[in-house]
Amino acid sequence: MTAPKALVIGGTGPTGPFVVEGLAQRGYQVTILHGGQHEIEFGVPGVAHIHADPHFAETLEPVVAGLTFDLVVAQYGRLRVIADTFAHKTERFIGIGAATAFYALPDDPRWGPYGRPAIIPDTCNLFLTGPEQGKLAYRMAQTVEHVLAHHAAGSFSATYVGYPNNYGPRQPGPLEWCVVRRVLDRRTPFIIADNGMKLESRIHTENAARAVLLVVDNPDIAAGKRYTVSDRDVYSIKQRVEFIADYLGHEFELIDMPWDTGWPCHPFYRHIRRHSVVESQLIRQELGYTDPVTMDVAMRRTIDWIIANKPEPGSELEQQIGDPFAYDKEDELIKRWQGAMATLSDIESPLPSEHRHFYRHPKVPGEKWTRP
Repeated sequence: MTAPKALVIGGTGPTGPFVVEGLAQRGYQVTILHGGQHEIEFGVPGVAHIHADPHFAETLEPVVAGLTFDLVVAQYGRLRVIADTFAHKTERFIGIGAATAFYALPDDPRWGPYGRPAIIPDTCNLFLTGPEQGKLAYRMAQTVEHVLAHHAAGSFSATYVGYPNNYGPRQPGPLEWCVVRRVLDRRTPFIIADNGMKLESRIHTENAARAVLLVVDNPDIAAGKRYTVSDRDVYSIKQRVEFIADYLGHEFELIDMPWDTGWPCHPFYRHIRRHSVVESQLIRQELGYTDPVTMDVAMRRTIDWIIANKPEPGSELEQQIGDPFAYDKEDELIKRWQGAMATLSDIESPLPSEHRHFYRHPKVPGEKWTRP
């Protein structure tokens, strides 16, 4: 019996090796298509390579002309171009893309009178409606609809899997480097905004690959579906900073500032102040997804990899993050901030010393509520 053929677009990045090896272990004859800029040794034999840029039809179509596959997993490149290229050339198509960026803006009236909720259901379909709301994010919304439109048209059986921000080995723009480098540089002050209370969904690379392989294993259930997968537990920016520092045996002095003032931390926040949390209930309920790697283990692996592969100052990875590590500017900002705060200390607060709850604790029958 001939082995089924799978094509993985990408394959050498953060999640690719896990997917490639998982497909091979499931009996697929695996080919990867990537730009050839990064190579990796797989833990399974016989993986074929096609080198081409999957962002453009003119570079993709010639190298796959005449080829057919039982399964295409598109993890890299321009997803709409890839979907169009493989229409009627594969039985199944799994498109990997964004999970949070394409939702309607917080003030969109479709959310209702409260605006966008802090936690977005993964089955929500309130997407951006035009490029004026964010050109790249709007294209992400179009991509989701484009892939599933191919499914509806019978081009192939399609599933869309959305990831939030990834973390783990080989991740471009590893945000943890914002913290790790400051630890290695023995920096004591660390500026956070809004007390570091921002929450955002994230996914460890190995966990993300597990979700893709579950889709592979459940073709009938996953057909025509859009899934979001994220780590079960969501932690604040402050918790992430403190975890990294503690793991590396370091202690920061966290300097809390308002968002507009605390610009040094913006790269670690991905320049987004608001929460960015989306559920991943559908894939857990329908496909039985659970996180194979817990957050603490995943973060330790990430930190270890970053330290073993430290980005050079000013390197491509540092430029991707956009953190200038401008310690002289940070120190001046902290000095001025603390000076400004000192001028406010002589304003006496009229507030009660602490909150008291609202129910009576009478010592005699009928005694009215009073602040204890």
